[in-house]
Amino acid sequence: MYFADGIKLRDIVEIRDILAGGLNGKEVKIRGAVHTIRDMSEFSFVILRKYEGLVQCVYEEGKIPDFSIKDLREEAAVEVKGIVTEEKRAPGGFEIRITGIRVLSEPARDAAMPIPVSKWKLKTSLETKLSLRLISLRNIRERAIFKIQEGIVRGFRDFMYSQHFTEIRTPKIVAGNAEGGANVFKLEYFGKRAFLAQSPQIYKQAMVGVYDRVFEVGPVFRAEKHNTTRHLNEYTSLDFEMGYIDGFEDIMDMEAAMLKYTLQFLAEEYTKEIKLLGVKLPDVLSFPAVRFDEAKKLVSEKYNRRIRNPYDLEPEEEILIGKYFKEEYNSDFVFVTHYPSKKRPFYAMDDPADPKFTLSFDLLFKGMEITTGGQRIHSYEEQVAKMAARGMDPEDFTNFLMIHKHGMPPHGGLGIGLERLTMKLLDEQNVRETTFFPRDVSRLEP
Repeated sequence: MYFADGIKLRDIVEIRDILAGGLNGKEVKIRGAVHTIRDMSEFSFVILRKYEGLVQCVYEEGKIPDFSIKDLREEAAVEVKGIVTEEKRAPGGFEIRITGIRVLSEPARDAAMPIPVSKWKLKTSLETKLSLRLISLRNIRERAIFKIQEGIVRGFRDFMYSQHFTEIRTPKIVAGNAEGGANVFKLEYFGKRAFLAQSPQIYKQAMVGVYDRVFEVGPVFRAEKHNTTRHLNEYTSLDFEMGYIDGFEDIMDMEAAMLKYTLQFLAEEYTKEIKLLGVKLPDVLSFPAVRFDEAKKLVSEKYNRRIRNPYDLEPEEEILIGKYFKEEYNSDFVFVTHYPSKKRPFYAMDDPADPKFTLSFDLLFKGMEITTGGQRIHSYEEQVAKMAARGMDPEDFTNFLMIHKHGMPPHGGLGIGLERLTMKLLDEQNVRETTFFPRDVSRLEP
């Protein structure tokens, strides 16, 4: 009988163990996938791919009894035994002189690699990369994109914990439509009507009444028939909601501090990936803010562009606003505040000074909206009145209104699109490049 009692020490080393020092000239065992084999006639380089990166191993023909390099195939999982040797030209500054190889598993005999994942950069179409996503992600550069994305989520989580936020998990199958509109995926749920959640909005507001400050990292779903480089039908949202605020500016300040922390975290903890992808992290000393109506006016005057839609920002306007604040203030970020009430959800608090506008904002990063947030209505009477003014039936929102009826502090929050943030940070041109497995109007697999 076997008893599992914890992780056991093994004689298998990882890249970090070798980089820590003390193993030069010693024999080690290391496991990984054969990323590529480079035959140099008298010897061959066997490059292993591990979660930490690449390991250069050197094979000399005839040194291993009953084994030939010709028997080894790319993508085979192997255990290599060999002597650690300093080699500054190799990844990590070391290589392993092979004294033994054990094949742990092999690809199917008739399976040729559909794309050359061992190449430095996949020179293929986005459509091909996405169709072969389960394989294309093995490419070193493709992997690095999502390590950076991992770092963004880690930075976000660490910062939220440091500011005494509680992490929550909200349902993604819901009975009501929190955002309004028809852009929802409908489900049959044991004979009842249900939807995929467009956001955790109702639940995260409710949890402010429990924990004061809450956050969540999770999927959201939008049944929008867009087919653009910036839209997805399923994406990951970094949400937070906080109570006892003095104004929506508190939310913007919290996001600015979080982004500063996260970018510094990336610079310190993801140096290898940042260097590999050639990323230039933006300077974030401060984040300028401009009113919605003023922003439209500024870019209209400077770039001679007629204002076509007075109630929303068109993608071209977002680009021009980003350009304006980069030119005038050298900032890649800009908060656009006080969006028109008719374009914001029913829970957005109207500006007491002018109810045609709301105490809300978007954060633009390099000319693209990555965040939507603002102050919420906390008064029961005000929330019911706004619903009625929009022709909504408060009876459809009994659970949501429960929190207002029984007392809520002044509060607000936001949602950040993780894939869009990653896209703009890496200067990619399509949000699908920074999505593990994109779901859009035409793609449901893999």
